[in-house]
Amino acid sequence: MAFPLFTLNELMDIIIMVAFLGFIFKDVFKAPMYEAPDDPEFYLKTYNGGFDWHGFKFAVLVTAPAVLFHELGHKFVAMAFGMVAQFKAAYIWLALGAILKLAGVGFIFVVPAYVSWGCSSTDASCMALLQSSPWVGALIAVAGPAVNLLIWLLIAYLLKEEKIPSKYVALAVLTKNINKFLFIFNMIPIPGFDGFHFFSRLLAMV
Repeated sequence: MAFPLFTLNELMDIIIMVAFLGFIFKDVFKAPMYEAPDDPEFYLKTYNGGFDWHGFKFAVLVTAPAVLFHELGHKFVAMAFGMVAQFKAAYIWLALGAILKLAGVGFIFVVPAYVSWGCSSTDASCMALLQSSPWVGALIAVAGPAVNLLIWLLIAYLLKEEKIPSKYVALAVLTKNINKFLFIFNMIPIPGFDGFHFFSRLLAMV
């Protein structure tokens, strides 16, 4: 059974998630001053209480790809096995993050999105596959962290080989570290985490 790659609701959720991440973390991941636009109004907006759009865009570039590609890893692997998989913004978490941001809380942790996946209620072959082949669920679970691992290692290599222009090094270092964190954190084998779903399904195969 064929499913659309993205629904309109998913595209809206992606846009909303990206916007919230930019707002929540715009003062956490600061853009280097040499990346600031050559515009005197930038400094007026930054230091006179205006909204820091440059900081917002930098925070989006640092955080959103790591989260989005992680979730798309789950989604596309699930869809490859013929399952229904939908990206969803975690509105409660995002709202909580925005409230904490407005309250001036320094450290903010959010789960910005997730992918809901499974078999269509009429797809008996899909259900049989999941029941008889735990490795399928394990592969879907590890797909998200695997994307973060690949991004982490790729950027680490490019930094080591000095393949990244100097003006993008700060962005690359932050991107590398966020993907490293997401990989390690999500692979912790405790209930609710990708690592738990991955390792529990592997054990089911023994």
